Parts: sequence; C-alpha cells; structure tokens
Amino acid sequence: MSTKHLVSIKDYTKEDILRVLQEAEEFEKNPNQRLLEGKVVATLFFEPSTRTRLSFETAVNRLGGRIIGFSDASTTSSSKGETLKDTIKMVSNYADLIIMRHHLEGAARYASEISDVPIVNAGDGANQHPSQTMLDLYSIYKTQGTLDNLTITMVGDLKFGRTVHSLLIALAHFKPTFHFVAPKLLAMPEEYINFCKKRNIPYYEHEDFTTEVINQTDILYMTRVQRERFTDIMEYEKVKNVYILNNAMLDKSKETLRVLHPLPRVNEISTDVDDNPKAYYFEQARNGVFARQAIICDVLGIV
Repeated sequence: MSTKHLVSIKDYTKEDILRVLQEAEEFEKNPNQRLLEGKVVATLFFEPSTRTRLSFETAVNRLGGRIIGFSDASTTSSSKGETLKDTIKMVSNYADLIIMRHHLEGAARYASEISDVPIVNAGDGANQHPSQTMLDLYSIYKTQGTLDNLTITMVGDLKFGRTVHSLLIALAHFKPTFHFVAPKLLAMPEEYINFCKKRNIPYYEHEDFTTEVINQTDILYMTRVQRERFTDIMEYEKVKNVYILNNAMLDKSKETLRVLHPLPRVNEISTDVDDNPKAYYFEQARNGVFARQAIICDVLGIV
C-alpha cells in the first residue's frame, strides 16, 4: 500500500474534502480522543509559524500522540549544510508522520517522494497550504451552511498568498463566483486565472476595494501583504497598506457575510471590525485544530 500524503489540495477529490470536513465536525464535538496513542509526529518548521504549528501540535496532543521537531531551522543541521533529503530520510526513521513548512515551493512534494512516512504540507513558499484550506472550508461551511454557489471575495496579496491559491482550487468543486481585489503588482497569478477559465468559473478582477463588491459577497477573505516574499522593500512599501477593511465598510453587506483571514494580520483589518458579528477570523483559527485532527487521522488511515 502506498504512503498517503497531503501536499496539495489537488491531492483531495471533492469526496475527500467532504469526508474530511465531516470528520472535522466530529472532532469538534469530541476533540479529546486517544487515536494517536503510541504515535510520534514530527513538526519540521523551516519557516516561522504560530497558528499552523500550534494548532497541529494541539491536534496531536488532543489525540494522544507525541511530538518531536523544531520551529527554528537555524538550530538544526540544515544550518550546517545538511540537505533536505537527508533531513527527511533521517526524521522518517523517528516519526510516524512528518508535518513540514518550508520556504521553497515544491519542497513538500519533494519530501513526499523520498519519505517513508506520510508528509503533510504546512505551507511551501507561495505555493500551497492545504491544511489551511481545509480549515477555511470548514469555517465557510459552518457559517454559510453550504459550500455551493457562494460568492467569494479575496483581497490583498493574491500573488504570493498560498492560502488563496489553495482555497481557489478547492472551491472549484462547488460552483463559486470569485472577486479578486489586488493591485497589479499582487494580482492573482495567470495560472489561477487560467484555472478559472478552463472550468468556466465566473471571476472578476478589481484594483479598488469597494463596498459595491463587499455587498455582493458571502465570504470576504482578507490577506496580509507578505513582506517576506518581497526582494525589493520599496515595492513592499508601495502596497503594504493598499486595502484596509473597517467596520463602516460592512454596514450594508449581507447579514450572513463572514470575514475570514488566515492571520497574522497587520493593518488590513481595523480592530473596530473585531466586535462585529461578521468577523470570524479568530473562530476560523480555532477551527484549525479540528480540521488538522481530521487530516492527521486521514493520512494515517486511522478514521
């Protein structure tokens, strides 16, 4: 039997997505289960993380597993020149599952090709972030009661934003309409525009972040302009505060609209939005534990 990995959201069919979301719902009802008793999970974070690492580790702890790993690659042998191949081969001797974040696109796919144990991609550069996508889908389903026929507006860094890339691909199963709000410098890459075209998915591109767009929206997905992806700091300075959501902008939006954000935020959502019942980003982060419990059990074949 081949080892199961989650490297890209493309690794999941529509049926897989719905099954894992159903499992997440069950874990929310009862998160403390000893399903990983005797299992060791390695969390290898070559790039900084707060929510993703902590929610994965919370998921493992609530399932009764043990955790090894690192959150700072400078403390590991990679700082001495050890290759990713050698690191993965070595850690797969110790753990039953590897959860990995890396700054290079394609690193997780490469790891899955050489690892003897399942790999879960916790983000590879500006490429994919499939576990974030599953918690996003779970959040959308919980707040809208469906994943079908929704209008999704993605705002901010759509070029480097791996969360929006993965979410776009996953939502393609559910007949969405997309609005992409970004400056030209950070527009949705042509690869994903072509993806929509080939599947006849309606999409609209905007440079202005207007209430007219917001008022059509079911899910408003805000993103941070990621300073760490820019090689030219002046380019970052031009766009870092280009879109800021404030409470007044939501006044005439749908009652069912929810504001999501993969976090961390910088200035793109004003703190006056936090007390609005349409703000859902902190609950969204909480949903990450249940979605990641479901993913871990799925790749290990436990549920």
